[in-house]
Amino acid sequence: MIRPTTPNDTAALIALADATGLFEPNQLEEVGEMLADYFGGNSGSDRFWITDDDEDGPVGVAYCAPEPMTDGTWNLYLIAVRPDRQGQGRGATLLRYVEQTLTTRGERVLLVETSGLASFERTRAFYRKCGYDEEARIRDFYKAGDDKIVYRKALAAQGQ
Repeated sequence: MIRPTTPNDTAALIALADATGLFEPNQLEEVGEMLADYFGGNSGSDRFWITDDDEDGPVGVAYCAPEPMTDGTWNLYLIAVRPDRQGQGRGATLLRYVEQTLTTRGERVLLVETSGLASFERTRAFYRKCGYDEEARIRDFYKAGDDKIVYRKALAAQGQ
């Protein structure tokens, strides 16, 4: 069941992100800070966190926020599914939920960035399968040898 994330989800969502093996310790710390900021009343925008629950509690999470100084461009900053629940369509369902939410609001574009490392190939394949096109590659962005790859998907037919 996809629902808005609550403060009580914080520890489980950090553990979920850690379980994927794709986040460095400093990145997990940043996820915790982003959640604390969001629930601390500093949301100040339309950004949102959503959680996918099943009988075992949170199994998926997504975080999306508008790109400052743009008209209708959003970033998907985080999407993760617990490893034992991957391959069941949960990530695609979370992503569709984000896309539908933004489309309903009249937003235009959703951007996603990820690493160019071989260990992220499954992640990149997921975005391609969900209809995202590689829009940009910034070489050595995260560190030497680790490119930033930006994927893009148009959300609405208007103004594109």
